Amino acid sequence: MLNDKLLGDLENYIKSGDLEQDFECSSEERRMEILDYLERLMDLAELADETATRIIFKNSELGQMFETGDKKEKE
Repeated sequence: MLNDKLLGDLENYIKSGDLEQDFECSSEERRMEILDYLERLMDLAELADETATRIIFKNSELGQMFETGDKKEKE
């Protein structure tokens, strides 16, 4: 499921400035698609961060504190 080449290509596309150039040269409709894509990417990054935190701290005291805090926030 994980694909290092895809992530590398995406990273290069953003770092190179190609994404910004594509945005500047695109129609309004395409610009909205690019912004929607970036918003989704940021949401996925947040989800990845939360998941990594759970994986890393799953059985530790600190991890249990995170889980307890999450449960309180949902109530």
